[in-house]
Amino acid sequence: MSLGREEEIEIRRPPGFMPGERVRATRHIKNDGTYPGREIGENLVRKGDEGYVRDIGTFLQQFFIYAVEWIDRGTVVGMRARELMSLDKAEASCSAESNSNEGTAR
Repeated sequence: MSLGREEEIEIRRPPGFMPGERVRATRHIKNDGTYPGREIGENLVRKGDEGYVRDIGTFLQQFFIYAVEWIDRGTVVGMRARELMSLDKAEASCSAESNSNEGTAR
């Protein structure tokens, strides 16, 4: 019988994001009580917001936590990889695809 806990140890592989990388939130993030000066349940980040990874830490020796700076608010919020997507990697793959298609058209 499973308790629904995550079993994967994320820190056994390299981090999904690096400091300085531009990211977008894939979910709404509310204060779970760990963000000082804000009410529990208050929205900290909205889905679609863009920010930059400032630092990488770990939680419970199992998960990466990415300190993401949300420039428009001037705040830093700890995020999990599943809550983020890279905008830098998406742009790089799009430009690589367009470059590879340029030589094939006649």
